[in-house]
Amino acid sequence: MASRIASRLLRRSNATLGLIRSYSHARNYSSQLSALIPIGSQSSKLTRRRYYLPNASPYQLWSRSFASDNGDQVEAVVPFMGESVTDGTLANFLKKPGDRVEADEPIAQIETDKVTIDVASPEAGVIEKFIASEGDTVTPGTKVAIISKSVAPAETHVAPSEDSTPKETPPKAEETKPKVEEKSPKAEPPKMQAPKPLPPKTSPTEPQLPPKERERRVPMPRLRKRIANRLKDSQNTFAMLTTFNEVDMTNLMKLRSDYKDEFVTKHGVKLGLMSCFVKAAVTALQNQPIVNAVIDGDDIIYRDYVDISVAVGTSKGLVVPVIRDADNMNFADIEKGINALAKKATEGALSIDEMAGGTFTISNGGVYGSLISTPIINPPQSAILGMHSIVQRPVVVDGNILARPMMYLALTYDHRLIDGREAVYFLRRIKDVEN
Repeated sequence: MASRIASRLLRRSNATLGLIRSYSHARNYSSQLSALIPIGSQSSKLTRRRYYLPNASPYQLWSRSFASDNGDQVEAVVPFMGESVTDGTLANFLKKPGDRVEADEPIAQIETDKVTIDVASPEAGVIEKFIASEGDTVTPGTKVAIISKSVAPAETHVAPSEDSTPKETPPKAEETKPKVEEKSPKAEPPKMQAPKPLPPKTSPTEPQLPPKERERRVPMPRLRKRIANRLKDSQNTFAMLTTFNEVDMTNLMKLRSDYKDEFVTKHGVKLGLMSCFVKAAVTALQNQPIVNAVIDGDDIIYRDYVDISVAVGTSKGLVVPVIRDADNMNFADIEKGINALAKKATEGALSIDEMAGGTFTISNGGVYGSLISTPIINPPQSAILGMHSIVQRPVVVDGNILARPMMYLALTYDHRLIDGREAVYFLRRIKDVEN
């Protein structure tokens, strides 16, 4: 019995001794690691340092990745777009990731139903990435981009490769296998080929459509959609009728020629035709106040003020900024207002307030060479005046046929509210003022 117990104790001691020997490398590693750690250092700092084995071993024993601090990052968001605008479409980016931007510099454009709005960078820095994509529908407060205030623009350098030049592959040696001459088959008598079927005859009335590869499909911009809906609503709502007249522009063109230099010197803007027609329209609207009125349900609202909307064509569509209180403005004020609004319209910088309201619209198709047209009413107004190109035409003056610069005028009006008599009187009033 004692001998069996002694043999068991001997086996256990041998196993323990083997286990201790198998973990001898742990003691060696611990002694080497303790030589790297300064005396008095805390064990928690092991997670913040990198330690290497002696003899410059290239592999790390431990490394910890830290999340970058958000203190140097700012987010560019969609700004407030107006009281009546709830969303828009991200039209395009003006910058790209990695570009340097300054504070308040536009980095993207948002198209709404009425205006185009810029998304500006809140701080100077570098664009790290875009969160939204072009074509997305965004609302005020939507994050568009992340901008780093401390990161410099990354420069990409392509290192030249040693093997950049392609190595010439030596031509393979021609195989010198003996060619086996094939026996030519015996000539066979030619076979009669079946006649090819004739193509089916197309009906002479069937249209030949162009291939789809020659067509392009692109999404309609939101501004164009809004214009289309408003024009169609105008046709469906108003009982539109158009009346025409013509104006002899001889006296007005002579007036501009005589005073153009003096006008520019005094006011800093050129004397154009639009200011003359705005003043004439103000006089005609005051003479025929029903043209300046509007239907609201079962009531008629008469406006004792005149806000003239001026139609301006841009690359993105037709916009109609408003000249406020045109009845209290002189020629110079009108010209300055028109120039400022036209510049904003071209740059896409018009605000919603600058296009809201308006009691009457003037559209000048003559700048594009239009001879005559029937303009469509701009809701909720009741009438619109169309100007056209000035063309030399033969007219009878005091019994003589003379060539005069003539312009056709068109007034489209809501026949539910305005009768033909008031429309004709309106155009005649403009004609008398211009003459």
